[in-house]
Amino acid sequence: MQRLRSIVPLAALPLVVACAPPVETPDSPPIGREAEVAAAEAVVDDLHRLAAEGDFDAYFELFTPDAVFMGTDATERWSIGEFRSYAEGSRGWTYRPTERHLFLDEDGRTAWFDERLENQAFGETRGTGVLVRTEGGWKIAQYNLTIPVPNELARDLVERIRGLQP
Repeated sequence: MQRLRSIVPLAALPLVVACAPPVETPDSPPIGREAEVAAAEAVVDDLHRLAAEGDFDAYFELFTPDAVFMGTDATERWSIGEFRSYAEGSRGWTYRPTERHLFLDEDGRTAWFDERLENQAFGETRGTGVLVRTEGGWKIAQYNLTIPVPNELARDLVERIRGLQP
């Protein structure tokens, strides 16, 4: 009987080990983190692909209902409904990502990114944004498109912009 008591705990050891939570070190990513980053990146990739295709139904499904889109003009701060009205008058637009950095918060529910983009009309542009994880997957809560201005041109450009203001 004594021998049986010592065998039972040893027999249960693989089950205990299999059910134990994985060991994480301070510098290892949480389990599933890479998959979450890849899923968030895919949404941003889809944003650009669907805009280029002019598939606005699918494009606007990528945004949260309360999302904000900020365009390159200072007056372009649109609710997603306002932006949809603007966009539906076009055939789409093409911004090709050339570099992207995407970050995920500790709890894996919010991601933010910055990216460099190439556009035929505007040249190099920059996009930044915030994504939130919803029951339906990652959704864009905010997107901001800017045209980076080289520092050596900034003062002259600022003066030109001021000249346009009433």
